[in-house]
Amino acid sequence: MSGPEPTRRATPGEPLDRETNRWLGVNALAAGSVGVLLSRPALVLAAVLGVAFGAYARAGGPPDARVSLSREISETVSRPGESVRVTVTVRNEGDSLLPDLRVVDGVPEGLTVVEGSPRHATALRPGKAAAFTYEVRAVRGHHTFAPATVLVHGFSGSVERELAVRAETPTTLDCTPELVVGDSLPLRTQTTPFTGRVVTDTGGPGTEFHSVREYRPGDPLSRIDWRRAARTGEYATLQFRPERAATVALVVDTREEAYRAPDPDSPSAVERSVTAAGEAFTSLLATGDRVALAAYGPAEFWLPPGAGDEHRASAREALGTHRAFAPTPGDDPFFPGIRLRRLRRRLPGDAQVVLFTPLADDYVVNVARRLDAYGHLVTVVSPDPTAGRSDGQRLARVERSLRASTLRAAGIRVVDWPPTGRSRPPSPVPAGGGRREPSGGDRAPPVRDGRP
Repeated sequence: MSGPEPTRRATPGEPLDRETNRWLGVNALAAGSVGVLLSRPALVLAAVLGVAFGAYARAGGPPDARVSLSREISETVSRPGESVRVTVTVRNEGDSLLPDLRVVDGVPEGLTVVEGSPRHATALRPGKAAAFTYEVRAVRGHHTFAPATVLVHGFSGSVERELAVRAETPTTLDCTPELVVGDSLPLRTQTTPFTGRVVTDTGGPGTEFHSVREYRPGDPLSRIDWRRAARTGEYATLQFRPERAATVALVVDTREEAYRAPDPDSPSAVERSVTAAGEAFTSLLATGDRVALAAYGPAEFWLPPGAGDEHRASAREALGTHRAFAPTPGDDPFFPGIRLRRLRRRLPGDAQVVLFTPLADDYVVNVARRLDAYGHLVTVVSPDPTAGRSDGQRLARVERSLRASTLRAAGIRVVDWPPTGRSRPPSPVPAGGGRREPSGGDRAPPVRDGRP
């Protein structure tokens, strides 16, 4: 059995007329019938007048409405949490009086009205205009205002005309967060030949002592063990652990399954993942690593590995406004296997992968394990979207814990980010890059020989 027919709505350039079912004359006909039965001429006369008015209302067609709309916002570029004032002006461009005009502005999905109302009702003479204002709270992303919905009624109110009116100039709001330097990311020993901060197991120039070998002509004087030479008369060369740069790909799980939150008022796991990825991106660049950024979801995004201020600016713009990282799920078609193959082809062979995901389903566990099988050292940073005490929430929490255990058993590091108590992503290492064995709260195993 087919479901209910969806409600039709007007589109720009195509108005929609509908009857309001007012003034059908039912009451008047009932009064006339009672008047005839009771032989009350006055009641019959009133009924005749009521029927006549009902006939007038039914005969009245939709109002001839020509309406224009302009919209101004106080800021076109804002930061998350700031209030943005929106001013809407509606004008009667026709030659007829519009006695009942109602406007509902097209507030973008994801923006919350914090002051005033995007709805307005007025009457407009030909050539006249009316304005109203309201404020929205900016959230991360690129937001485009939709056409306003305008309802116009004539004097009888029996028929209404619905219009979808675009603003004279398209209205957009870009909200891009600042990328702050977060705690050092717990990198593993998969590195590039370039100097960086990841300590290797080979000897050479560096800062941490590694071994002593026989002196060879041409060795730098600064690396000769002069104490040993003074004591024994034999020359030897000191070797240190070189620090190499890493290539790190930050991958954010942006599938619809990842848009989960502990409660309606909390940020989604995708929102928290984007925040964590931004901090990690800045931190890695600051320590000399090359960083890539990708989205694993319906909307595709890939920023190749790079370094420098321009690379950082590109990541900030992408995390702030690209639709792949939108605050709400998109409606693009998604083919997970194809998307994973494209990601794998783009990853350099020496790249580590940091996957930001709430571990909301079993499929993402398979993604992490396949990336690990392709030779990339994988770290999972997992914002926890489970909370509450209902049976369903408890079950979701247990399932997520089992997924994390499965990854750890496969040798993949998992860093858990609880839903409460920490507004910033955790790090198993202290700020500044010093390495330590992570605490039990981080639940990330120590690194030995490039593997947990």
